[in-house]
Amino acid sequence: MGKKDPRVDAYIEKAQPFARPILKSIRKAVHAGCPDVEETLKWSVPAFDHKGILCGMAAFKAHVTFGFWKSQLMDLPSTGDGMGQFGQVKSLDDLPTEKELIALVKRAAALNDQGVRVPRPKTAPKPPLETPASFSTALRKNKKAQKRFDDFSPSHKREYIEWITEAKQEATRDRRIAAAVEWIAEGKPRNWKYM
Repeated sequence: MGKKDPRVDAYIEKAQPFARPILKSIRKAVHAGCPDVEETLKWSVPAFDHKGILCGMAAFKAHVTFGFWKSQLMDLPSTGDGMGQFGQVKSLDDLPTEKELIALVKRAAALNDQGVRVPRPKTAPKPPLETPASFSTALRKNKKAQKRFDDFSPSHKREYIEWITEAKQEATRDRRIAAAVEWIAEGKPRNWKYM
C-alpha cells in the first residue's frame, strides 16, 4: 500500500492557485500507476519513491514541472532546460492524459522493480599535475613530508599542487609552500580544516 506524506499536501496548498489542480492530477496519476509509491520531499519538492526515486514534481510562480528519474531509459524527450519531460506545465492541457501518465508511471515503476540503473558516463582520470620545482625542493628538505606526500592519493596531491600554482605572487606561493610542507608532514590533506 502506498504512503502519502502530509508535507506534500502542505506543498500543494502553498502552491499558486493555477498549480494546485496540476499537482493534484499528477499525484493522483502516480498513485494510480504505482499503488505502492511512497511520497516524500527531496530537494524541498515532492518526490515519489518506489524501490528508488520514481519521479518528482515542483511548482513555481508561473509553471509546474514533472519528470521521471529514469526518463532516458523510457525514451522520453528531454526539454534540456531542467523542466522534466513535459517542459513548463501551465495547465492540465500541457500534460499527457491521465491514462497516458498512469502508463508512464507503470513503466517507470517496472524499471525500479527490475533494479535497472541509469548508466553514468565514465570520465577519464585527470592527468597528474607537474609538481613545481620550488615545492619539490621544499618537500625533499623535509623527509617526513616527502614520504607522506608520496603516500597521498592523486587527488590530495592535486589539491596541494593546484593551491600552490594558483598563487599569483611569489610571496604568496612561498607562504603556501611553507604551510603545505608543515601540513603534509602532519599527514593532513589540503582541506583538513573542513573535515
